[in-house]
Amino acid sequence: MSDQAPLTDRPAPIEFREGFVRRELTRAAIWLGLIAAMAVTVLLVQPLLVIFAGLVFATLLDGGVRLLGRVLPIGRGWRLLIVVLAVIVFLLGTFYLTGVEMTQQVTQLRSTLETQAGKVTGWLSSQGLMPGTSDINGLLKQSMGSIGKLTSWVGTAVGAVTTMFMILIIGLFLAMDPEGYARGLQWFVPRAARAEFAITQGRVMFTLRRLLAGRLLGMAVEGVLTGIALMIGGVPMALLLGIIAGILAFIPNIGAIITGALMIAVGFSAGSDAGFWAIGTYLIVQTFDGYVVVPMVAKRTVDLPPALTLSTQIMASALFGILGLALADPMTAMAKSALQRRSEREAEQDKDTARAEADIQ
Repeated sequence: MSDQAPLTDRPAPIEFREGFVRRELTRAAIWLGLIAAMAVTVLLVQPLLVIFAGLVFATLLDGGVRLLGRVLPIGRGWRLLIVVLAVIVFLLGTFYLTGVEMTQQVTQLRSTLETQAGKVTGWLSSQGLMPGTSDINGLLKQSMGSIGKLTSWVGTAVGAVTTMFMILIIGLFLAMDPEGYARGLQWFVPRAARAEFAITQGRVMFTLRRLLAGRLLGMAVEGVLTGIALMIGGVPMALLLGIIAGILAFIPNIGAIITGALMIAVGFSAGSDAGFWAIGTYLIVQTFDGYVVVPMVAKRTVDLPPALTLSTQIMASALFGILGLALADPMTAMAKSALQRRSEREAEQDKDTARAEADIQ
Protein backbone atom coordinates (compact mmCIF):
# COMPACT_ATOMS: atom_id res chain seq x y z
CA MET A 1 0.00 0.00 0.00
CA SER A 2 1.49 3.32 -1.03
CA ASP A 3 1.92 6.18 1.47
CA GLN A 4 1.33 8.79 -1.24
CA ALA A 5 -1.93 10.69 -0.96
CA PRO A 6 -4.28 10.37 -3.94
CA LEU A 7 -4.03 13.19 -6.46
CA THR A 8 -7.01 15.31 -7.39
CA ASP A 9 -7.65 16.96 -10.71
CA ARG A 10 -10.02 19.62 -9.39
CA PRO A 11 -8.89 23.27 -9.95
CA ALA A 12 -7.35 25.13 -7.01
CA PRO A 13 -9.14 28.16 -5.48
CA ILE A 14 -6.37 30.50 -6.69
CA GLU A 15 -6.18 29.00 -10.19
CA PHE A 16 -7.53 31.26 -12.89
CA ARG A 17 -8.29 29.53 -16.13
CA GLU A 18 -9.69 32.57 -17.86
CA GLY A 19 -7.04 34.16 -20.08
CA PHE A 20 -8.19 37.73 -19.43
CA VAL A 21 -7.73 37.39 -15.66
CA ARG A 22 -4.28 35.86 -16.05
CA ARG A 23 -3.15 38.63 -18.40
CA GLU A 24 -4.40 41.36 -16.08
CA LEU A 25 -2.72 39.76 -13.08
CA THR A 26 0.51 39.49 -15.03
CA ARG A 27 0.37 43.16 -15.95
CA ALA A 28 -0.38 44.14 -12.38
CA ALA A 29 2.54 42.04 -11.15
CA ILE A 30 4.86 43.75 -13.64
CA TRP A 31 3.78 47.24 -12.56
CA LEU A 32 4.08 46.34 -8.89
CA GLY A 33 7.52 44.93 -9.55
CA LEU A 34 8.62 48.14 -11.30
CA ILE A 35 7.31 50.25 -8.43
CA ALA A 36 9.11 48.06 -5.91
CA ALA A 37 12.32 48.25 -7.96
CA MET A 38 12.15 52.05 -8.08
CA ALA A 39 11.49 52.24 -4.35
CA VAL A 40 14.46 49.99 -3.60
CA THR A 41 16.62 52.09 -5.92
CA VAL A 42 15.69 55.28 -4.07
CA LEU A 43 16.41 53.67 -0.72
CA LEU A 44 19.74 52.26 -1.93
CA VAL A 45 20.87 55.25 -3.99
CA GLN A 46 23.79 56.04 -1.67
CA PRO A 47 25.46 52.61 -1.83
CA LEU A 48 24.66 52.42 -5.56
CA LEU A 49 26.56 55.69 -6.10
CA VAL A 50 29.48 54.35 -4.08
CA ILE A 51 29.52 51.18 -6.19
CA PHE A 52 29.37 53.23 -9.40
CA ALA A 53 32.23 55.41 -8.15
CA GLY A 54 34.18 52.21 -7.49
CA LEU A 55 33.46 51.18 -11.09
CA VAL A 56 34.82 54.51 -12.32
CA PHE A 57 37.97 54.07 -10.24
CA ALA A 58 38.34 50.51 -11.51
CA THR A 59 38.05 51.80 -15.07
CA LEU A 60 40.89 54.24 -14.39
CA LEU A 61 43.06 51.42 -13.09
CA ASP A 62 42.07 49.19 -16.00
CA GLY A 63 43.02 51.93 -18.45
CA GLY A 64 46.45 52.18 -16.87
CA VAL A 65 46.84 48.40 -16.95
CA ARG A 66 45.91 48.26 -20.64
CA LEU A 67 48.25 51.14 -21.47
CA LEU A 68 51.09 49.48 -19.58
CA GLY A 69 50.40 46.22 -21.39
CA ARG A 70 51.49 47.82 -24.65
CA VAL A 71 55.07 48.14 -23.41
CA LEU A 72 55.34 45.40 -20.76
CA PRO A 73 54.33 41.88 -21.85
CA ILE A 74 53.69 40.62 -18.31
CA GLY A 75 50.64 39.31 -16.47
CA ARG A 76 47.69 41.52 -15.72
CA GLY A 77 48.14 41.17 -11.97
CA TRP A 78 51.70 42.47 -12.10
CA ARG A 79 50.69 45.38 -14.30
CA LEU A 80 47.87 46.28 -11.90
CA LEU A 81 50.34 46.17 -9.00
CA ILE A 82 52.68 48.52 -10.87
CA VAL A 83 49.86 50.97 -11.58
CA VAL A 84 48.64 50.96 -7.97
CA LEU A 85 52.17 51.42 -6.61
CA ALA A 86 52.80 54.25 -9.09
CA VAL A 87 49.64 56.05 -7.95
CA ILE A 88 50.57 55.61 -4.28
CA VAL A 89 54.14 56.83 -4.84
CA PHE A 90 52.89 59.85 -6.79
CA LEU A 91 50.40 60.84 -4.10
CA LEU A 92 52.82 60.31 -1.22
CA GLY A 93 55.60 62.13 -3.07
CA THR A 94 53.34 65.07 -3.84
CA PHE A 95 52.17 65.40 -0.25
CA TYR A 96 55.72 64.93 1.06
CA LEU A 97 57.21 67.62 -1.17
CA THR A 98 54.38 70.11 -0.78
CA GLY A 99 52.85 69.02 2.53
CA VAL A 100 53.96 71.92 4.72
CA GLU A 101 53.32 74.52 2.03
CA MET A 102 49.96 72.98 1.21
CA THR A 103 48.84 73.03 4.84
CA GLN A 104 49.75 76.69 5.18
CA GLN A 105 48.06 77.57 1.92
CA VAL A 106 44.84 75.73 2.84
CA THR A 107 44.58 77.73 6.06
CA GLN A 108 45.42 80.94 4.24
CA LEU A 109 42.91 80.20 1.48
CA ARG A 110 40.09 79.75 3.96
CA SER A 111 40.76 83.04 5.73
CA THR A 112 41.22 84.84 2.40
CA LEU A 113 37.92 83.56 1.02
CA GLU A 114 36.10 84.50 4.21
CA THR A 115 37.54 88.04 4.05
CA GLN A 116 36.74 88.47 0.37
CA ALA A 117 33.23 87.09 0.81
CA GLY A 118 32.64 89.53 3.66
CA LYS A 119 33.76 92.43 1.48
CA VAL A 120 31.52 91.39 -1.41
CA THR A 121 28.44 90.82 0.76
CA GLY A 122 29.07 94.11 2.60
CA TRP A 123 29.24 96.02 -0.68
CA LEU A 124 26.10 94.33 -1.99
CA SER A 125 24.27 95.05 1.25
CA SER A 126 25.27 98.71 1.10
CA GLN A 127 23.87 98.90 -2.43
CA GLY A 128 20.61 97.32 -1.33
CA LEU A 129 21.19 94.27 -3.53
CA MET A 130 21.50 91.76 -0.71
CA PRO A 131 19.85 91.20 2.68
CA GLY A 132 21.63 92.21 5.86
CA THR A 133 23.95 89.99 7.88
CA SER A 134 21.21 88.73 10.17
CA ASP A 135 18.98 87.89 7.23
CA ILE A 136 21.85 86.09 5.51
CA ASN A 137 22.51 84.00 8.60
CA GLY A 138 18.83 83.07 8.72
CA LEU A 139 18.83 82.09 5.06
CA LEU A 140 21.94 80.00 5.53
CA LYS A 141 20.39 78.18 8.49
CA GLN A 142 17.25 77.47 6.49
CA SER A 143 19.20 76.22 3.48
CA MET A 144 21.39 74.00 5.61
CA GLY A 145 18.33 72.66 7.40
CA SER A 146 16.61 71.86 4.10
CA ILE A 147 19.35 69.55 2.91
CA GLY A 148 17.86 66.10 2.72
CA LYS A 149 19.07 62.89 4.23
CA LEU A 150 20.33 61.88 0.82
CA THR A 151 23.40 64.14 0.94
CA SER A 152 23.93 64.53 4.69
CA TRP A 153 26.13 61.44 4.84
CA VAL A 154 28.93 63.23 2.97
CA GLY A 155 28.91 66.15 5.38
CA THR A 156 31.19 64.63 7.99
CA ALA A 157 34.87 63.89 7.63
CA VAL A 158 34.40 60.35 8.89
CA GLY A 159 31.71 59.65 6.30
CA ALA A 160 33.84 61.12 3.51
CA VAL A 161 36.91 59.09 4.47
CA THR A 162 34.87 55.91 4.85
CA THR A 163 33.16 56.45 1.51
CA MET A 164 36.49 57.09 -0.21
CA PHE A 165 37.97 53.96 1.33
CA MET A 166 35.02 51.88 0.14
CA ILE A 167 35.32 53.32 -3.37
CA LEU A 168 39.02 52.46 -3.51
CA ILE A 169 38.48 48.91 -2.26
CA ILE A 170 35.58 48.23 -4.65
CA GLY A 171 37.54 49.68 -7.55
CA LEU A 172 40.59 47.58 -6.72
CA PHE A 173 38.58 44.35 -6.58
CA LEU A 174 36.82 45.15 -9.85
CA ALA A 175 40.12 45.97 -11.55
CA MET A 176 41.60 42.63 -10.50
CA ASP A 177 39.15 40.59 -12.58
CA PRO A 178 36.97 42.81 -14.79
CA GLU A 179 36.09 39.99 -17.18
CA GLY A 180 34.86 37.79 -14.34
CA TYR A 181 32.55 40.50 -13.04
CA ALA A 182 31.38 41.22 -16.60
CA ARG A 183 30.44 37.55 -17.05
CA GLY A 184 28.67 37.61 -13.70
CA LEU A 185 26.61 40.58 -14.82
CA GLN A 186 25.76 38.84 -18.08
CA TRP A 187 24.50 35.86 -16.09
CA PHE A 188 21.51 37.95 -14.95
CA VAL A 189 20.44 38.51 -18.57
CA PRO A 190 18.36 35.90 -20.45
CA ARG A 191 20.47 33.72 -22.71
CA ALA A 192 18.75 34.96 -25.85
CA ALA A 193 19.87 38.54 -25.13
CA ARG A 194 23.35 37.86 -23.71
CA ALA A 195 25.20 38.31 -26.99
CA GLU A 196 23.72 41.76 -27.58
CA PHE A 197 24.16 42.66 -23.91
CA ALA A 198 27.86 41.71 -24.10
CA ILE A 199 28.34 43.98 -27.13
CA THR A 200 26.61 46.88 -25.37
CA GLN A 201 28.59 46.21 -22.22
CA GLY A 202 31.88 46.33 -24.13
CA ARG A 203 30.88 49.55 -25.90
CA VAL A 204 29.90 51.23 -22.62
CA MET A 205 33.12 50.33 -20.83
CA PHE A 206 35.21 51.37 -23.83
CA THR A 207 33.46 54.73 -23.86
CA LEU A 208 34.01 55.16 -20.14
CA ARG A 209 37.73 54.39 -20.46
CA ARG A 210 38.15 56.95 -23.22
CA LEU A 211 36.17 59.57 -21.31
CA LEU A 212 38.27 59.14 -18.17
CA ALA A 213 41.51 59.18 -20.16
CA GLY A 214 40.49 62.48 -21.70
CA ARG A 215 39.51 63.86 -18.30
CA LEU A 216 42.88 62.96 -16.80
CA LEU A 217 44.70 64.66 -19.67
CA GLY A 218 42.58 67.79 -19.30
CA MET A 219 43.09 67.83 -15.53
CA ALA A 220 46.87 67.61 -15.89
CA VAL A 221 47.06 70.34 -18.54
CA GLU A 222 44.75 72.75 -16.71
CA GLY A 223 46.34 72.20 -13.30
CA VAL A 224 49.93 72.65 -14.51
CA LEU A 225 49.19 75.69 -16.68
CA THR A 226 47.18 77.38 -13.93
CA GLY A 227 49.82 76.81 -11.26
CA ILE A 228 52.71 78.02 -13.43
CA ALA A 229 50.86 81.11 -14.67
CA LEU A 230 49.80 82.12 -11.16
CA MET A 231 53.34 81.66 -9.85
CA ILE A 232 54.68 83.91 -12.61
CA GLY A 233 52.11 86.58 -11.76
CA GLY A 234 52.88 86.47 -8.05
CA VAL A 235 49.39 85.33 -7.07
CA PRO A 236 49.35 83.84 -3.54
CA MET A 237 48.76 80.11 -3.06
CA ALA A 238 49.55 79.37 -6.71
CA LEU A 239 50.44 75.75 -5.96
CA LEU A 240 47.20 75.07 -4.12
CA LEU A 241 45.11 76.85 -6.75
CA GLY A 242 46.79 74.83 -9.50
CA ILE A 243 45.98 71.56 -7.71
CA ILE A 244 42.38 72.68 -7.11
CA ALA A 245 42.04 73.68 -10.77
CA GLY A 246 43.31 70.27 -11.86
CA ILE A 247 40.94 68.40 -9.55
CA LEU A 248 37.91 70.49 -10.47
CA ALA A 249 38.67 70.02 -14.16
CA PHE A 250 37.19 66.53 -13.72
CA ILE A 251 33.81 68.31 -13.57
CA PRO A 252 33.47 70.43 -16.74
CA ASN A 253 31.56 73.72 -16.73
CA ILE A 254 30.83 73.92 -13.01
CA GLY A 255 34.41 73.09 -12.03
CA ALA A 256 35.74 75.87 -14.24
CA ILE A 257 33.37 78.41 -12.67
CA ILE A 258 34.43 77.47 -9.14
CA THR A 259 38.11 77.58 -10.13
CA GLY A 260 37.72 81.04 -11.63
CA ALA A 261 35.94 82.39 -8.55
CA LEU A 262 38.69 81.08 -6.26
CA MET A 263 41.49 82.44 -8.44
CA ILE A 264 39.97 85.91 -8.73
CA ALA A 265 39.17 86.12 -5.00
CA VAL A 266 42.71 85.14 -4.01
CA GLY A 267 44.25 87.38 -6.66
CA PHE A 268 42.48 90.54 -5.54
CA SER A 269 43.37 89.76 -1.92
CA ALA A 270 47.00 90.48 -2.90
CA GLY A 271 46.21 93.62 -4.86
CA SER A 272 44.64 94.78 -8.08
CA ASP A 273 47.60 93.74 -10.24
CA ALA A 274 47.49 90.15 -8.95
CA GLY A 275 43.72 90.16 -9.31
CA PHE A 276 43.79 91.19 -12.95
CA TRP A 277 46.60 88.70 -13.57
CA ALA A 278 44.38 85.97 -12.09
CA ILE A 279 41.51 87.02 -14.37
CA GLY A 280 43.81 86.93 -17.38
CA THR A 281 45.21 83.56 -16.36
CA TYR A 282 41.74 82.14 -15.98
CA LEU A 283 40.60 83.42 -19.37
CA ILE A 284 43.74 82.25 -21.20
CA VAL A 285 43.82 78.80 -19.59
CA GLN A 286 40.11 78.24 -20.12
CA THR A 287 40.33 79.46 -23.72
CA PHE A 288 43.26 77.16 -24.43
CA ASP A 289 41.51 74.28 -22.69
CA GLY A 290 38.20 74.95 -24.45
CA TYR A 291 39.50 75.51 -27.98
CA VAL A 292 42.59 73.28 -28.06
CA VAL A 293 42.59 70.57 -25.39
CA VAL A 294 38.87 69.76 -25.23
CA PRO A 295 38.31 69.49 -29.02
CA MET A 296 41.46 67.40 -29.38
CA VAL A 297 40.38 65.09 -26.59
CA ALA A 298 36.76 64.99 -27.79
CA LYS A 299 37.80 63.68 -31.20
CA ARG A 300 39.52 60.72 -29.60
CA THR A 301 37.17 60.15 -26.65
CA VAL A 302 33.52 61.07 -26.09
CA ASP A 303 31.95 64.20 -27.55
CA LEU A 304 29.30 65.26 -25.02
CA PRO A 305 27.34 68.45 -25.79
CA PRO A 306 28.02 71.15 -23.13
CA ALA A 307 24.31 71.84 -22.56
CA LEU A 308 23.67 68.14 -21.98
CA THR A 309 26.54 67.76 -19.50
CA LEU A 310 25.60 70.92 -17.60
CA SER A 311 21.95 69.86 -17.34
CA THR A 312 22.96 66.40 -16.15
CA GLN A 313 25.32 67.88 -13.57
CA ILE A 314 22.61 70.15 -12.20
CA MET A 315 20.11 67.32 -11.88
CA ALA A 316 22.66 64.88 -10.45
CA SER A 317 23.88 67.38 -7.86
CA ALA A 318 20.30 68.18 -6.80
CA LEU A 319 19.39 64.50 -6.49
CA PHE A 320 22.61 62.90 -5.26
CA GLY A 321 24.80 65.70 -3.88
CA ILE A 322 28.54 66.12 -4.41
CA LEU A 323 29.18 62.53 -5.44
CA GLY A 324 26.40 62.70 -8.02
CA LEU A 325 27.89 65.90 -9.43
CA ALA A 326 31.30 64.24 -9.83
CA LEU A 327 29.79 61.16 -11.50
CA ALA A 328 27.33 62.97 -13.78
CA ASP A 329 29.56 62.88 -16.87
CA PRO A 330 30.43 59.15 -16.64
CA MET A 331 26.73 58.37 -16.22
CA THR A 332 25.84 60.48 -19.26
CA ALA A 333 28.59 58.98 -21.41
CA MET A 334 27.57 55.41 -20.53
CA ALA A 335 23.90 56.11 -21.23
CA LYS A 336 24.76 57.75 -24.54
CA SER A 337 26.89 54.78 -25.59
CA ALA A 338 24.14 52.29 -24.68
CA LEU A 339 21.53 54.29 -26.62
CA GLN A 340 23.81 54.53 -29.65
CA ARG A 341 24.27 50.76 -29.65
CA ARG A 342 20.50 50.29 -29.43
CA SER A 343 20.02 52.62 -32.38
CA GLU A 344 22.62 50.69 -34.38
CA ARG A 345 20.91 47.39 -33.56
CA GLU A 346 17.52 48.71 -34.69
CA ALA A 347 19.07 50.01 -37.90
CA GLU A 348 20.62 46.59 -38.53
CA GLN A 349 17.26 44.91 -37.93
CA ASP A 350 15.56 47.29 -40.35
CA LYS A 351 18.16 46.48 -43.01
CA ASP A 352 17.71 42.75 -42.46
CA THR A 353 13.93 43.12 -42.72
CA ALA A 354 14.20 45.14 -45.91
CA ARG A 355 16.64 42.63 -47.39
CA ALA A 356 14.32 39.73 -46.52
CA GLU A 357 11.34 41.48 -48.13
CA ALA A 358 13.41 42.18 -51.22
CA ASP A 359 14.40 38.52 -51.47
CA ILE A 360 10.75 37.44 -51.18
CA GLN A 361 9.71 39.79 -53.95
